[in-house]
Amino acid sequence: MNGNGALNLIIPTVHDGRMGIVKDVRIEYTTPWQRAHWRSIESAYNNTPYYLYYKDALKPFFEQQFVFLFDFNLHLVQTLMQLLQLNKDIQTTTEFSPYTADDTRLLIHPKQSRREDYPFRLKTPYYQVFEDKFGFVPNLSVIDLLFNEGPQSAAYLRQLQTQFENR
Repeated sequence: MNGNGALNLIIPTVHDGRMGIVKDVRIEYTTPWQRAHWRSIESAYNNTPYYLYYKDALKPFFEQQFVFLFDFNLHLVQTLMQLLQLNKDIQTTTEFSPYTADDTRLLIHPKQSRREDYPFRLKTPYYQVFEDKFGFVPNLSVIDLLFNEGPQSAAYLRQLQTQFENR
């Protein structure tokens, strides 16, 4: 979130015309997206209460060049879980399992999370820097939560887990 509203930070990928498996998607580095992303994060969150506490753990993701998007995402999730002090085991698979009718993978969808009727839309506000301009904006990102709420972020995420389990 910045002074103009929610900002999507999209990592460009190499497109070779073939459909491949997720772990083989390569990150594109012909544009300086890392520098642009980090500047956007700095600009948006520099005045948040916990930016100074967490920025050094996240900045390397915008300096180091990962070859594969999967590796970038996995390492970022692991880092975020450490910062949130969440001790969860991440398990990866070696092959695709087809979706089933009760498959929970279909429930959480980032492109749908801003819809009012999204079933996992968090309704409990937390402090956000641009709240006076835009009101509370739910389901932004974990770094929005972390930079604004700091150590209280894990409790907020547990609320999401309770909401998910009670669905």
